[in-house]
Amino acid sequence: MLAEDDKFWPTLVLEGIEIHTATGGPTRARSVLNGLNVLREIAGEDDWVLVHDAARPCIRAADIERLIDAVGGDINGGLLALPINDTVKREHDARSMETLDRSHLWRAQTPQLFPIKELTSALRAALADDVAITDEANAMERQGFKPKLVPGSETNIKVTYPGDLAIAELYLNAD
Repeated sequence: MLAEDDKFWPTLVLEGIEIHTATGGPTRARSVLNGLNVLREIAGEDDWVLVHDAARPCIRAADIERLIDAVGGDINGGLLALPINDTVKREHDARSMETLDRSHLWRAQTPQLFPIKELTSALRAALADDVAITDEANAMERQGFKPKLVPGSETNIKVTYPGDLAIAELYLNAD
């Protein structure tokens, strides 16, 4: 996905690689749907897609392979995720109001793997209903699918805050 005003992409030199791009949208759902629309021009009706956040630069090939193997041909698709091991609190006005049962809670990661046709339909439905979705699994769940949770890796961090860059650098340089 590229921003409409991306200044860096045109300056990159990528020889021998066929790349297709799509412009991002105002929401995650719209951005991914824009990408799927481009992908559908070159992919088959029954093909699958891995959707991955650029904000997760430390993904390992072994994790992607494990996701693909675990999902197999299950139309529900799946995603990398980690069980929550921290105590989880519900807050109000910056005060702890309740401790939640974490026994069935997982942290979603990317990539997420789904059939192109079903994911496209799920994202279109979410946009038509004006529902904010947080990830592709969320859109699929709304359509009755039950994506498989495949154990990911603690190193597949999401770079959200400035301090995350130093952690990502450590993981990326560890290889």
